[in-house]
This record gives sequence, structure tokens and C-alpha cells, in this order.
Amino acid sequence: MRIFLAGASGLIGVRLVPLLAEEGHEVAGMTRTAAKATMLEELGATPVVCDVYDAEELAQAVAAFEPDVVMHQLTDLPDSVADMSSYTARNSRMRVEGTRNLLAAAAAAGASGFYAQSIAWEQPSDEARAVTAEHERMVLGAGGVVLRYGQFYGPGTFYPEPARVPKPPRIHIDAAAAQTLPALEAPGGVTLVIDDRALA
Repeated sequence: MRIFLAGASGLIGVRLVPLLAEEGHEVAGMTRTAAKATMLEELGATPVVCDVYDAEELAQAVAAFEPDVVMHQLTDLPDSVADMSSYTARNSRMRVEGTRNLLAAAAAAGASGFYAQSIAWEQPSDEARAVTAEHERMVLGAGGVVLRYGQFYGPGTFYPEPARVPKPPRIHIDAAAAQTLPALEAPGGVTLVIDDRALA
């Protein structure tokens, strides 16, 4: 399968690329940072440097790869959870405008599937819930698959230490990447990617 992975250099993307490549998929790994292109190539992807907010450039990049499916793993979040509030508008833009642009590019390229990262936990504000609902509505309206992940924990996440994990629903970042692969077989709709088992 030819997979165009937007957000390939992100927290889950860098784990997904080698897993997808090992399964025999051809992966175009999109990043907006040119410096990360070499890393993506080493992980097994064809690097694509592109800005999701440049709709025309994005459409050209997706069409050039001729993907079977497009996967949206883009977020715009801070490195520290303490800075989360200052990134709300940025991540909301990614969820709405970024999703809209990716869906349009996927449709124009004739991709048969679309998969998008979402969240499985309840958000604290009406505004945040409305953004997530709009994001999911667009994906489901296009016949895509919404991947509702639990809160990530593990290396590189907001919860990096084994003794400090988020409340359920949650999932270790490595398990989240591994469980995304079988989700490629899921029909259009919502798929939960969580693990709420007690830690040993």
C-alpha cells in the first residue's frame, strides 16, 4: 500500500514510519521541517517537505506520490505540558484547517482511504470539544477513519516516566504506533486506540 503520512516526523510518526516500511508499505513522510528529511529517509520513508497550510503545494505533493491512503498524524503542541494553553489556537487550526486541506488533497489525488488522529478523552472546555467534533465530522463525512488515541505516555511524551502516567483512557506511545497498523483495515468510522489495563 502507498501511504502518505502527514506528521511523519512527529511523536507517533517517527514510530509509525519504520513499522509501516517493515510491513512492506511505501511511505511518503511529510514534514514541514527540511532538516528532518534525512531522518525520515533513514526511517524508511520518502521525505516530503511541505506545509499543510499551503493547500496548493500540499495537493501537488500528495498527488505526486499517488497514495492509496492518506494518514493525518499532525498536531501543533508544545514540548512542555505547562505551555499547552498558549498552543490551543495553533492546535485548533491544525485540527480544522489542516484537516480540511489534507482531505481535499487526498480526494484530488484519488486516495481510497483517509485516517486521522483524534483523542479518546473528554476535553474540559466547550471550545475544545467543538474543535474536536468539527475535526471528526469532516473525516467521517469523507468516509474516513477517526483514530481516537488515549493519552500518550512514554519517551518524548508529557508523561515520560513509567511511574507517572495519565488517567485513562491512555496508551504507551510505542503501543499506539503498533496498534495503528491494524487500524488500516478498519472501515470508515471511529476506532479506539487505547490501553486501560493496570500497569504491572
